[in-house]
Amino acid sequence: MTADRPGTPAAAPPVPPAGAPPVQPPGARSGSPPGAVPAPASPARGAPAAPPRRRGTEPMLLMYHSVGPAAGTADDPYRVTVSPGRLDRQLRWLRARGLRGAGIGELLRERAAGRGTGLVGLSFDDGYQDFLDAAVPVLHRHGCTATVFVLPGRLGGRNDWDPLGPRKPLLTAEGVLAVAGAGMEIGCHGLLHRDLTTADGPALEEETRHARTLLAQITGTPPDGFCYPYGAVDARAADAVRRAGYRWACAIDPGPVTGPYALPRVHVGERDTAWRLHLKRLLHPLRRPPLPHPLPDGGAR
Repeated sequence: MTADRPGTPAAAPPVPPAGAPPVQPPGARSGSPPGAVPAPASPARGAPAAPPRRRGTEPMLLMYHSVGPAAGTADDPYRVTVSPGRLDRQLRWLRARGLRGAGIGELLRERAAGRGTGLVGLSFDDGYQDFLDAAVPVLHRHGCTATVFVLPGRLGGRNDWDPLGPRKPLLTAEGVLAVAGAGMEIGCHGLLHRDLTTADGPALEEETRHARTLLAQITGTPPDGFCYPYGAVDARAADAVRRAGYRWACAIDPGPVTGPYALPRVHVGERDTAWRLHLKRLLHPLRRPPLPHPLPDGGAR
């Protein structure tokens, strides 16, 4: 699992000679120090102006995995687990600030319609059984929804791709239906949790198009969203996801391929207390590129 990585501080701007007009600081980007001020970009002649973004208004997409009792212990070496109590406190922190957790698809639709300023995207990777047992009740308690990314080729299995464990049961087909019936969005995490950047052509088809077909057979609706296993994405993988019919896809820190098919997210874990959430929210505009606004055709196929 990949956690957030601190950026590299940018070089300080040169000091102008006496009497010279002040030098504008460079545009803030991923890795810029908190004090950097983005320089307004000059739109191309004839191009429509992008809607202005105020500092702190860029929505966050939060990335969770499992919700259970092993959080923060030696039994959770990849830090994929958040305890139900910690999740409850994190959602309470959001609600106290006028924010509401929502599935990624809902956030993108509201954003495309010019709304959604109070929404924070919630996503849970891997499709663990404990999402239904432990996370859904907490989400309902706070009036939140979320997107859970499941693996249709491993339904009822375990997370065998994590060599150090701990072994956790995954949702069954019945569990996926129960999650959807609880008002949560079902997304696809691939077929078997394989790295798409190293997959050959047939494997890419299996992990994207075939996995989407299998989920549609379970839920009756093809999933709109995809999530890259391990957060690994390149231009080839993103194009395969687009061609498979998905409307959007989540990564972690996709860098130059950031866009509708590589949306950046922020990892949230057991260690994220109120002050850490505050810091992540404050630094988010500097550490993650802005989301596309809006997605092309509202994220439609």
